[in-house]
Amino acid sequence: MSLLEYFAAETAAAAATPVPDRLPEMLAAPTPEEAAAALAGRLAAQAALTDQEGGFPTEEFQWLGAAGLLTAPLSQALGGAGLLAPPQTLSMLRTLKHLGRGNLAVGRVYEGHLNALQLTQRFGQPAQVQRWAADARQGRLFGVWNTEAQDGVHLEPLPEGRFRLRGSKTFGSGAGHLTRPLITGALPDGGWQMFILPADEQLPTLDASFWKPLGMRATASFRVDLTGAEIGPQDLLGPPGAYYQQPWFSGGAIRFAAVQLGAAEAVFDETRRFLRDLGRLDDPYQKMRLGEMAMLVESGNLWLRGAADHATRPAAEADVAATIAYANLMRTAIEEICLRTLQLAERCVGARGLLRPEPFERLHRDLTHYLRQPAPDAAVADAGRFVLAHPTPAHSLWNA
Repeated sequence: MSLLEYFAAETAAAAATPVPDRLPEMLAAPTPEEAAAALAGRLAAQAALTDQEGGFPTEEFQWLGAAGLLTAPLSQALGGAGLLAPPQTLSMLRTLKHLGRGNLAVGRVYEGHLNALQLTQRFGQPAQVQRWAADARQGRLFGVWNTEAQDGVHLEPLPEGRFRLRGSKTFGSGAGHLTRPLITGALPDGGWQMFILPADEQLPTLDASFWKPLGMRATASFRVDLTGAEIGPQDLLGPPGAYYQQPWFSGGAIRFAAVQLGAAEAVFDETRRFLRDLGRLDDPYQKMRLGEMAMLVESGNLWLRGAADHATRPAAEADVAATIAYANLMRTAIEEICLRTLQLAERCVGARGLLRPEPFERLHRDLTHYLRQPAPDAAVADAGRFVLAHPTPAHSLWNA
């Protein structure tokens, strides 16, 4: 049974029930953060089974759906948990961290699902928001496909406001499993337009040979050829250029950083378990390494809290640059935390610990690959540009 078929059967009755009638049930349910934390161990236990090129954690996303995590990004008025509301930022980041701790591929795809639902709720017309929220409640998986090569996606006008698509996207995570990918493409005048493709009706052509990665093999991030598919005006999301509106575009880096930090926590936990099983807990050098790893991981958790505090500041036009700079600092700090954690773990477990079936080999590949987010140097330079342009004292630079 496919992911879509599973949730269509499981949620049909719930989706037919008015949302207010389900309010007592929703109030009694675990929070998304609690649900993700409870699933992390189960995700970790199964991660090796899908760690193959062309693999995808289909069953794991069934678990997420049953736990309410696929609808959690929706506002409460739409039947979700309001996970994207600014006061919930810390809980949202911790939810992503727990999923990354369980399985980095799951965390990566879920972050895309969350991002897409955030964009639909921010830029969609009321009827569109209702329709896409219903899709999420029925178990359809969303995501964002923006990266492309020379043969990028173009929208060719047809009568009655329709468009025919031409071109491809690369790194289409969840290809073949996402039924509502959010895709960007070029209009004839050069505008950059978002749209939601009903991929269960307009089937793209997938090139799995593109995806021969070091890690994150289970994300199914194939090349996706959209040539020949058609969309209507009801599928277009927001005005041209909305995808890159700030601070949301660059500020979204805090989400993937939280997923990465979850993998660093998994590396820490597995390192400690490995040493305990070997009876190496009294080794003074191992104590020193584990102490440093604990410091690194907790530093990452403090960055999550800092990002959440920043997100709840009163909104102001002048805060846009500060929000982007802070997000760039956070993603850079967590990248360094993860890299150093991996290095220390290697020294702790040695060659023996990097042999399968120990999880280090997979964790190392997945995290190393996922850390290669675009423009890392530009992110640091942007933060430096901000602090050079603002003479505010360091103690209040991010709290003004």
